[in-house]
Amino acid sequence: MSQPHALIAGATGLIGNELLQLLIRGRHYQKISVLSRREIETSSKRVATVITDYSRLSDKDVSNDVTDVFCCLGTTMKKAGSKETFREVDYDYPLKIARIARQRGAQKYLLVSAMGASAKSPIFYNQVKGEIEQAIIELEYPTFHIFRPSLLMGNRSEQRTGEKIAQIVMGGIAPVMVGSLRKYRPIEGKDVAAAMYRMAKKELTGRYVFESDKIQVLADYENDDL
Repeated sequence: MSQPHALIAGATGLIGNELLQLLIRGRHYQKISVLSRREIETSSKRVATVITDYSRLSDKDVSNDVTDVFCCLGTTMKKAGSKETFREVDYDYPLKIARIARQRGAQKYLLVSAMGASAKSPIFYNQVKGEIEQAIIELEYPTFHIFRPSLLMGNRSEQRTGEKIAQIVMGGIAPVMVGSLRKYRPIEGKDVAAAMYRMAKKELTGRYVFESDKIQVLADYENDDL
């Protein structure tokens, strides 16, 4: 049986960075490869940066011993500037990574999607998220985990003023969001990362979808183990 080898896309983002640090602290993965446009600074000898441009990603950028792929890529319509650019980042890149990694023998794909993701959604953002979920399903990964967080909390390297305001507002009313409203509570990026790590360590096959409230439960269990 091959040794666990993780591949992370989007390691400089809110969830991706938390995930990388989590994998470094843990001992489940013997190797951790990071797709990035620039070198990732870390003292861990288990981490290797694969310098690449996602638009030019090729099979040489993905080792043939990668077992688990973590995709934390994502942007906003404001930052993307157009629907075409948004789709490229949130659909084209994750799918390209998934195709190459599957051809190279990867067995697990863990995707950060979004609450409300549906290929039939009238909302473009949610539609694209739903379409990438479906496209990866069709690649027939033995294990496919989909994480659909609500509003993400945490410190980003980039400023997102509108999101910051929403964090403050939603953070204030979160305690009264109970019952069926629980899944709409904002969630910390580090908790999404913890849930991803917990599920990656499990020997499961099949497709699993985790809405935001379930992600929080998984994260709480994982944090108890850290």
